[in-house]
Amino acid sequence: MTGPHSRPVRILVINANDDLFVRAWREIRFSPRRFFLHSIVAVFLFSASAALSQQGSATKTVESPLAPAEALLSQGKPGEALSLLQTIASRDPKTPGLEAKFGKAYFQNRQFSQAVQHLNAAIEADSNDLEATQLLALSYYGSGRFAQALPLFEKLGDQLPKDNADGPYLLGICYIMTQRWDDARKTFAHMFSVSPDSAMAYLMLGKVLVRQKMEDRAVPEIAKALQLDPRLAMAHFLLGEIELYKGNAEAGASEFQRELAINPTVWLVYWRLGDAYVRLQNYDQAEKVLKEAIWLNESSSGAYILLGQIQLKKGDAGLAAGFLERALKLDPQNYYVHYFLAKAYQNLGREAEAKQQFEICKSLKSEQLNEERSIFQENQ
Repeated sequence: MTGPHSRPVRILVINANDDLFVRAWREIRFSPRRFFLHSIVAVFLFSASAALSQQGSATKTVESPLAPAEALLSQGKPGEALSLLQTIASRDPKTPGLEAKFGKAYFQNRQFSQAVQHLNAAIEADSNDLEATQLLALSYYGSGRFAQALPLFEKLGDQLPKDNADGPYLLGICYIMTQRWDDARKTFAHMFSVSPDSAMAYLMLGKVLVRQKMEDRAVPEIAKALQLDPRLAMAHFLLGEIELYKGNAEAGASEFQRELAINPTVWLVYWRLGDAYVRLQNYDQAEKVLKEAIWLNESSSGAYILLGQIQLKKGDAGLAAGFLERALKLDPQNYYVHYFLAKAYQNLGREAEAKQQFEICKSLKSEQLNEERSIFQENQ
């Protein structure tokens, strides 16, 4: 199929950063809806120039009245495009393709309810409009309406871009949010080319469930994975992460120790075990495993921060400052680094530097909270 309705939408999903520091591991709570919003503005930017070039030869003789609006959308200017489309609609509300363009503009402007209304109208007028169907699925997903998004993603199937795994990922998330666990596992297994009934497939689903803040539902999936393969790497690690999140440091440490018995070369495990030991106030053991984490990965800012905390607890502010200054070079935007470094400087009598670090910490935390609040309000 060719023409303006056959252009695939480029779907982008930016994964949340796994390397969050210690207790901040679960502090920033990304729902699937907010998780998607971080990248939604970029959805069209990768396909817009190709789409316009496809239109070019077809519109040399008679240019569509919607072409200027499409050009604005390709430049990432949905607000200006909406103004232009409203002018066109006032002159001729039955302009062919108008509803689809309205839907696209509202989608880019993160106004999903309005996008859904216009995209449904576009599809009623042309059931073969692939772009409108893709955008409708994404609009439902972006607004958290997973039950409505799901059949559209299933229908799109092979019509989603073959060089991009985000379509199947979004389908898998829809299965999770509608509690179709087996379908979700099979979808993620297919994405990563593993058997859907394998231990790895169950572990994979468990990992995604944890990322979606469904820890209780993740535990039986991980348990099933270990039942199928008792020496499966990173299964005990994930259970340990869940225990730490629930505040059970002792159980978390036990799971991390089990992981190290199977898989002793992953720095993440030593770091998280060090975190568990710090919470248990077992500072000597924590110091040992955190240094092992650094030996395996010298860029682990979290390990340096924890070592700084330990030295503050032990009363050695000078050594704490050394660890924290190293962490600052690795992760200057981490407000925990600035907070603990300020405490170290304060204990060393370096009041001006301590005040500066406290101010930076306060500013970074405020920026993060404002960003989270802005993302939430945009989608209300």
